[in-house]
Amino acid sequence: MIKLKIFYEDEDIIVVQKPAGVESQEARGFAQDMVSLIRNHRMLSTQLSTTPSTRRTPPYVGVIHRLDRQVSGVMVYAKTKKAAAVLSAAVQKGEVRKIYHAVVCGKPVDNHGQWVDYLLKNGKNNTTSVVDKSVEEAKKAVLNYKVLGSAVEESGRELTLLEIELLTGRHHQIRVQCASRNLPLWGDVKYNPAFQDKRGVNPALCSVQLSFRHPVTGEQMTFSMKPEAEVFRLFREKD
Repeated sequence: MIKLKIFYEDEDIIVVQKPAGVESQEARGFAQDMVSLIRNHRMLSTQLSTTPSTRRTPPYVGVIHRLDRQVSGVMVYAKTKKAAAVLSAAVQKGEVRKIYHAVVCGKPVDNHGQWVDYLLKNGKNNTTSVVDKSVEEAKKAVLNYKVLGSAVEESGRELTLLEIELLTGRHHQIRVQCASRNLPLWGDVKYNPAFQDKRGVNPALCSVQLSFRHPVTGEQMTFSMKPEAEVFRLFREKD
């Protein structure tokens, strides 16, 4: 069982670190997921503080946003339906700020900018592609990026560390928008041809910062973490 790392918790919300390889919403079968981990944490807390008669209903855990299973990062979950409604509305209005760090293979033409694309999800093979805006069901995808550093692997492959602010939340958005510009993520077996035959690697992508207003108090809150994947250390060693 994975140990739950908690950044913050009160009666309304819980902010946690999602490890790579764990689903952000309830998973089928025996796969571990964040909802179950949080629910188990809440049940244990309830057992320690209540009588048996008050423990029959499983604790509520509201999913507010999602991260791909292979991606790690900061996430907020609601502990009440009211908090879930307020936070979900904030996400829809673009009031929840999400910052990512990504390691891409190659180097962008510009050191900063905004990428706007139209994406179409293929539900059959769980992939997404960039398409013309006229394509039916295509969804607009927008992100801002800036270059934080560069490094070279022992193999000679040039890598770039990007900071990305996600302005829309589309399926595989960062991975697809980067790959479409010949900047596929390091470790991405779906969208980087150099890794399609690899096993046991995850995309070098981490949700490093999450900012939002508390759904009850209105307090502005920001939580941050450092990426733990080995490839990110190439850039820390140069600091």
